[in-house]
Amino acid sequence: MEDMVLIFSSLSLVVVAVAFKLIIRLRTATPKHLPPSPPSLPILGHLHLAKKPLHRTLHSLSQKYGQIFSLRFGSHLVVILSSPSAVEECFTKNDIVLANRPPSLAGKHIGYNMTTVVTAPYGDHWRNLRRICALEIFSTNRLNMFLGIRRDEIKRLLRNLGRNSSQDFTKVQLKSMFLELTFNIIMGMVAGKRYYGYGEDVKDEEEARQFRKIMREITENGGASNPQDFVPILRWIDHGGFEKRLMGLAKKTDAFLQALIDKMKGNEEGNTMIHHLLSLQKSQPEYYTDQIIKGLISVMLFAGTHTSAVTLEWAMSNLLNNPHVLKKAKAELDSKIGEENLMDEPDMSKLHYLQSIISETLRLYPAAPLLVPHMSSDDCTIEGYDVPRNTMLLVNAWAIHRDPKVWDDATSFKPERFECGEAEAHKLMPFGLGRRACPEAGLAQRTVGLALGSLIQCFEWERVGKEEVDMAEGNGITVPKAVALEAMCKARPIMNNLRSKFVDHV
Repeated sequence: MEDMVLIFSSLSLVVVAVAFKLIIRLRTATPKHLPPSPPSLPILGHLHLAKKPLHRTLHSLSQKYGQIFSLRFGSHLVVILSSPSAVEECFTKNDIVLANRPPSLAGKHIGYNMTTVVTAPYGDHWRNLRRICALEIFSTNRLNMFLGIRRDEIKRLLRNLGRNSSQDFTKVQLKSMFLELTFNIIMGMVAGKRYYGYGEDVKDEEEARQFRKIMREITENGGASNPQDFVPILRWIDHGGFEKRLMGLAKKTDAFLQALIDKMKGNEEGNTMIHHLLSLQKSQPEYYTDQIIKGLISVMLFAGTHTSAVTLEWAMSNLLNNPHVLKKAKAELDSKIGEENLMDEPDMSKLHYLQSIISETLRLYPAAPLLVPHMSSDDCTIEGYDVPRNTMLLVNAWAIHRDPKVWDDATSFKPERFECGEAEAHKLMPFGLGRRACPEAGLAQRTVGLALGSLIQCFEWERVGKEEVDMAEGNGITVPKAVALEAMCKARPIMNNLRSKFVDHV
């Protein structure tokens, strides 16, 4: 109650000053042809309209105000796009102008003061980070070097699923398994460590426990949108202690990552990502600082784990609700790979229907439905509307992916729509577009492809009951399922042939 009194008292003190400033601005500013906008409130703007899930709320507003409309989050102008042609214009003609990122509390504290490849403003520093990602981290050669890690982690997943399902169907909870899979793959690449597993599989339980706790807190706080980013008065008083929590979380995360780096500085032997970046630090110490390395690691962890795990969960949910698709995918695997050999990552190039299933999953359930926000560095126009400098741009990829004017039978799960070739980039954009597109897209596609194909090849799958899997969305930056996926699985004969190999190689 006292917090609310303090908030409203503080707001009343600044109302006159803000109103005076707005009057002066309106009298002196050149009229702008801004995108249409609903009525707003003083100070807060349209923040009261920002109901979760935000991508659905913005889609509803676009039905009334058009596929290009604007909102004010506090004092910040936000333009929302749900039009493929507008998106194409943004990331061709206006790509450089829209290559900035809006500042945020999470970017400040978790993102090393907006210096990571995701949060950094467009410029020399960002270009250097992007070059490092392209050449040293996510290049085809580098990803191929870590293929063994992806193979081993997926074999562990298959072995765990097969423990109790060799004779009959067994109920399994897949959400936690997918999260453990993706975290272990990324940490194996980064530091050669496993933080999720069974007993002897995890070497340092205390370190693993600390890591898991940090990841939970990052998920709860690091990606949250909050009014304090847009209303200065709320930030000044730190209503709810949000910034204080972020600062504490950033301190713990930094200490954890620094400890990983320090342990490897004294050990020259190793083929992890940290080893490689430390070798570059020797030749270019002024640029490959510990902070730059920690920023690169944090991006791999935060951007490359939940997204792939969520995509796998949505893909399996769709397959369970569409048994004919699952049957067709299984037939393709049996035909192209055989029933004796486990599929491998290079096999993805000939598994066209499996690729279509993944594309269709990313269309209906993109892990980042609003992509990562952009910000204009200068005035520009989008389809005739003025977009002033420092405007935040949100692309509602979820709405475009489900637009009946763009896709036939838009809300149905139909992988066959991709069998004739790839969709145009501005119509299917799960990893973003332009120069700020996700640098981890290649790794994500490899991980999801190998994992999903292996699950289909090695097990029979059924729903837990007769009812369809609940496809409701939960709240979260990567749009998780509201109800964690459970399914019934039974090992196929190929598991009997390969079980001994799992023991030898895992």
